[in-house]
Formats: sequence, C-alpha cells, structure tokens
Amino acid sequence: MLLGLLLGITVAYPDTTGVSSEHLTEGILGPPQGIARAHLAGCSDILLFAGAFVRATVLPDLPRVVALSEDTVSGTRVAEVTVSCSNSSSSPNVTLDSIEPDHPFNSIAISSDPMDATTFRAEVTLRAGAELDAHRVNQYTLILRAACPGEDEVEERLFVRVTARHVLRCDTPFASAEGDVVQVLADVAPRTPLYAVLPQPLGGLTFRLRNRNTPLTLTRRGVVLAPDNGFDPSKDTQTFRLEIEVMDRHGHNCSGAVRVEVLPSRRPRVTFPELHRAVTVTEGIGPCEVVTQVHARGDNVRYAILAPVAPALFTIDEVTGEIRSTRRLQVIRAHLLIRAYNALHPDDHATATVNVTVQGTDRQAPRCDPAIFVSQVSETISPGSTLVTLRCTDSTSTDGCLHYALEGPPFSRSHFCMDGPQLKVNTTLDYDSEAMAALGFQLTATIVVTVGGQPRQSTRVPVLVTVTPVNEFRPACPSGATFTVPETAAFGSVVGRVAGTDRDYPPDSLEYSLEGGPGPAQPFSIDRRTGEIRAVGALDSQQQKSYRLVVRLTDTHNDLEPRKRQSRLCDVSVRLQAVADQLPVCIPEVQELRITAGFPGSRQPVTRLVCHGGPDSAPLTYSIVGGNEDGRFRLEGNTLVHLPGDRAEPHPFVLLVEVWGGSGGRRRSSLVALVVHVTPRSTPAPPSSSTQHTTLQKEPLVVTQTEAVWHPPAWFVAVLTISGALLLATLGCMARSLLCSNRAPGKLFLARSSWDVVEHSRGKEEQGHSQASSPEQFDGHAQDPRTGRDYLFNSMTGARRWI
Repeated sequence: MLLGLLLGITVAYPDTTGVSSEHLTEGILGPPQGIARAHLAGCSDILLFAGAFVRATVLPDLPRVVALSEDTVSGTRVAEVTVSCSNSSSSPNVTLDSIEPDHPFNSIAISSDPMDATTFRAEVTLRAGAELDAHRVNQYTLILRAACPGEDEVEERLFVRVTARHVLRCDTPFASAEGDVVQVLADVAPRTPLYAVLPQPLGGLTFRLRNRNTPLTLTRRGVVLAPDNGFDPSKDTQTFRLEIEVMDRHGHNCSGAVRVEVLPSRRPRVTFPELHRAVTVTEGIGPCEVVTQVHARGDNVRYAILAPVAPALFTIDEVTGEIRSTRRLQVIRAHLLIRAYNALHPDDHATATVNVTVQGTDRQAPRCDPAIFVSQVSETISPGSTLVTLRCTDSTSTDGCLHYALEGPPFSRSHFCMDGPQLKVNTTLDYDSEAMAALGFQLTATIVVTVGGQPRQSTRVPVLVTVTPVNEFRPACPSGATFTVPETAAFGSVVGRVAGTDRDYPPDSLEYSLEGGPGPAQPFSIDRRTGEIRAVGALDSQQQKSYRLVVRLTDTHNDLEPRKRQSRLCDVSVRLQAVADQLPVCIPEVQELRITAGFPGSRQPVTRLVCHGGPDSAPLTYSIVGGNEDGRFRLEGNTLVHLPGDRAEPHPFVLLVEVWGGSGGRRRSSLVALVVHVTPRSTPAPPSSSTQHTTLQKEPLVVTQTEAVWHPPAWFVAVLTISGALLLATLGCMARSLLCSNRAPGKLFLARSSWDVVEHSRGKEEQGHSQASSPEQFDGHAQDPRTGRDYLFNSMTGARRWI
C-alpha cells in the first residue's frame, strides 16, 4: 500500500499542455510555478521513508518549457536534462517520444557528470534537415523515459514552444529610395572594401547585384570592393550606383542601393620640374661616381632608366635619382630617358631626358693656397671683414679666368660672401642665438674655384669657422623684486627668488650674492646658483617692518676669457608681515577659594581656570610657578587639584599659575593668582581674631614683565587731552553730589585686568592688628609660611611687576 501511495504521488503531475505564455522565454527555463514539485514538497517525509524500499530514477529538471525559434539551424541543442540514479552504475537508458507525429528531434545523447558518478546529462538536439513552422506546430510535447540499471523507470515531459522567426529587414539609408552614399578617393588601392550591407538578422543570407554595368564587385558576404585595377585617377568625379538584393534561406528578402562617389585624388601628380638636362663631365671619372641627379615632385617617387634598355655606362638610384657611372668614362655622348613614378600607383608617372657629354681633359684644375681654411673668430667681428684671401693659379699661371663661388648649408653660407678670392663676413655672427647653438657654433662652407675654358675644371676649398663668445651684455634685474614674509617664518624658510636675466649665451647663467652678507641687521641669505632668498635669523615686525637687500648679479661662462665678467646690483625689498600674538586672557585673574581638606592620599579638584588665547594661537599650557611650597597642589590641564596631607591647622595658600600659548622666543604668558584657604576636616573654621605675622627680612626681588605699548603721535595726545579735560569738566558737577553723599569705606578691588603681586619685606615684626580680620573676606594680604614673604594684591595700569 505504501508503494502504491508513492507511485501515485510520483505520477500526480498536472497536465501542462496549456501552460500560459507568461512562462515561455528564450532559452531553457526553470519549472513553472504550481507544477508537480509543489506536490512532492508536501510529501517529502513519505518519499524519504519509501526510499528505503523502492529505488527509482529521478529527472529533477522536468517537467519544464523551453522556447525555440523556427529559424534555428540543425543540430542546435534544445535542452539538457539531468538524470539522477540512486547509486553509481553504467549509463541509464533514456528514450524520447512525442505526442506529435514526425517530431524534428534526435535521439537522446547521454553523457556522464565528471563531478558526480550518479548524475548523467541527457541532451535533446534538433534533427538534421528539420524545418520548424510555428504556424503548423507551435508546441511539441516530448515524453522522456529514463531508467538506471537495477532501478525503476521514470517518465517526465518536456514542452518545446516554437516561436516565429524574425523578419528580414535592411537598414536605412540603404533601404531608402536614394540609397546610401559612400565617397572614396580615386587613388584607393584595388579591391579595397568600400561598403558593407548589414541587414538584420545576420546569418544565412544571400546577396545579389541587380545591375551588372559597374566595375565594382559584391562579395558573398555583402561587401562592396573597389575595381580589380582600381579607379582611373585621370578622370573627374565618377559615380557608380549598385542595386543590391538580400535574401535569407526562408525566401524572405529586402533590397536597397548604394551610390559610390569617386573623388579626384588629393595627392600630387608625379612631375619633373626640368624635362631636359644637359650634363658635361670630363673623361677619367671612375666607376660609381655621381654624374648628375634628377628630381621629380610627387609622393613615393621612384626612378628608372627607360632608354637605353640595357644601359652600359650609367645607372640610377631608384630612391635618390642619382645617376652614377658604371665604369671609367671615355669621350662619348649619351642620351638617357628617365622615368619617375609613384611606387604605390605605378600609373602615375612622368619622363625626362638627360644628355651626358664626356669631354677630354686639356687643362688641370686650379691650385689654391690655403687648400683648407680653419679659423676662430669673435662674434663681434663686423660684417665686411675679410677672413681669408685665396691665392689660386691654373695651368696657364693666370688667375684672370678663375671664378669663385660658395657652396654649403644655407644658414652657414648666408654668413659669408665671396669678393673675388676674398672670403668675407656677410652678416653678424651672433653667438647668442639658438640657431648658432644648434650648429655647435661652427659654420661650414666650401669655396669652389673654377677655371674657364673647356672643359671647366674646379677646385674645392673647405671652410670651417668657429665663432667664439664675447660677454656683451650686463645682467638685468627683475622688475618688482618685492617679497613678503611672516615674521614667524622658521629658520631657512624661502622668502622669494630673484630671477635675474642675461642675454649672453648660455642665457641667464648668473651667480647671486648678498651685499654685506647675512647678520643681525640683515637676517637673510641667498643661494649662489638659484637666487633663492632664505630667512636665517629672528624676524620682528615691531622692531623693523621691512628690509632693503642689495643683491649682486654676476654672469658666468659668457666669454672666452673667464675673467671678463659683468655684474649688476639689484634692490630687493622684503616686507615683514605682522602676526597677531595675543596674550592669554583668564577670567578672573585672581580667585579666592575655600575648601575643606579631604582624606590623606585622596585627589580633591579645587577649580578650573577659564583662559583663552588668540583665534589662531596654539593650545594653552598651565604651570604653577609659586606658592606650592609643600607640593599639595598640582595642575591637570586647566584643573587645579589638591592633594590632602596631615596638616592639622587651617592654612591659606597663594598660588601663582603661569598660562602661556605659543613657543620659542615669541612665548607670551599671563599670571593667575589663586588664594586657597584649606581647612582641615577635624578643625572648625578659625574665629575672627587678630593674627600675628612674622616676616623674614629679605632683600627685595623685582621681576618686571613688559608689554608692548602703543606710543601715539603728539597731535593725538594733545587732542585726547583737551577732549578729556572737557569731558571731566562736564561730568564734575554731576559727580559732586554723589561724592558728597554717603561715601562707602574703601575696599580692595581685585581687577580682572593686569595686576601686581607685591612682596614687601619688613625690618621688624608686625604688631597685632587693632581690628580682627574676618575669615570671610580677603583683605589682599597673604603670607608664604615657608619663605616668610607677604603678598599684597592691588591693581595698576601699565607694566606688570612683583616685588
């Protein structure tokens, strides 16, 4: 009964022939929702239990639906199905049936899974020569039966949905009435691809050219090629129209046209600027010597001798056009027909004739002294100066028929001229120019001395002139050499760079020095090579707001003689930028505090100092500088902490706390006075009674801290004094009644501004006070029990000092 229940669940798949199109997509899809897997999931417990008694083959991928286009080619894989066996064995037996007769699918092909010995792959492919037609059959229901050796057979279904093929279409503008247009040059190489027809979809297409009256070629892949012999470059713009039909293997077609416009070539034609040339040489010229050279205009020009067909006396270099002798020449006349052509387009060619006359020698070449001229001249030599005078003679010992000419590079030749046998300077020899530097400051030329008569004989005299430098110009100072540096600049900070100039070559080759050198009055130095000015001393804008530096610029390597140097003094201004350095401000500056001592060894916070510096100042630092005689107080940041001891009597402490911001020489600090009355825990507050103080006689110690004070001009003081006097006179009457009324006894006022702590030593002991001081009010007096000094707090204006 359990086996029957298992078999009943296994075949309980619903009929999926009516699966909706929402589950159909391109390719292989997963199982639709709501098919037999939902039933199997609910019965998993029963299957696990029954599996101990029945071993069956499983097709976990089925049932499912796949989509197949009707233009799919033969042999295409339609689906791959997994076959799972209970144990490893040989390949299972899988068969394929279809509800529809004459289905277009091959038999199942089985392959093993290399990762799992119990898993196999069953492949469904399209039969060769199969034709799918969605209008005739739009869905095939395939029945797959699989059985592993020794296991029960299982049956599942695979649904193959056939979809209509894509419609063949040609892209625009190819399919438009006028067709597509492509432009090419007339010199394009033969069979160059000019255009490609790209219909959609690609594959299995046939291209046919409707019009045959065209030199263009259409390949089987729809590519238009240039003619086999190329286009005729001699013609003007040519136009060819091609009408092309595209057809797929199902008989669908589309058509279009393409117009190829052949434009004239933009490359220059090969031409000879000189169509006829006559050359006369003397006999005795050896083999491979240059007789003459022809030149043609155009691209990729090559040269060849057309006539005579087999030249015996001359040959031509196909690249340079140099005509050379093939052997020693005798007296003869030769006529050469030279052809120049484009190597890439041989049809582009031109011809020229060269007549070569070889004459016998009846005269010798002239002899010149010197035979070579090498000299060194200064760049300041004036034009028209004579460099050398040649002494040349011919075989007749006369120089009346001698002709002198210059040859050589154009730049070098332009600096010289010939005046008969004299070589003269034609233009200024500027050593400081970039063109002269590019030649290495050497000018080369050749003097050609030719004797008249037939044949003409010549002698060449090489010329090498080296131009030497002269220090002509003084260095120039930079304009606006003014720099600004903050007065807090660190040692070695760059203030600025003096960029001097010098027109001599090499340009701007300068050395820098500071007149007077660095020192307290001139805390700057300058780099000898770069001209960078650096700060090497303390700067204070209050003492000096600016510095005037004198920098000497000296040129170097500008003359053949190293000692010939020129210099110039330049004024450089350095302004100091004041940096705000505000003193720390504490509120209040004097505090009187009363605390009850805690247990010994404990930590007892007393108060927190509220101080602030400038907006851009560094964090503040706090330190106890006086009054902490037994070390019972310490600062943790800005918090004062008391460390209780075993003192049994009340005791006041006057602590001096220094607060500063910044560092180094620009450190600015303020002092805060803290009067702390410490009362032991076991001792009640002291009663109001007179106290006797004993003061040790000491020499006064005066420490003065001075702040910067603004000193106004005299007119400002006079105006302020007159205004103050008028203001006081006006307020005098108003204050008189107040001064004459109830006048309160004077009290000690602890100002929040600057204050003085005065320590006064007395020569004798104090007598008892006639009036007892109240412990609740601080009268401004305090005594250091260790040193015996008395402290008096009062308010003053101006400098801070304590005695």
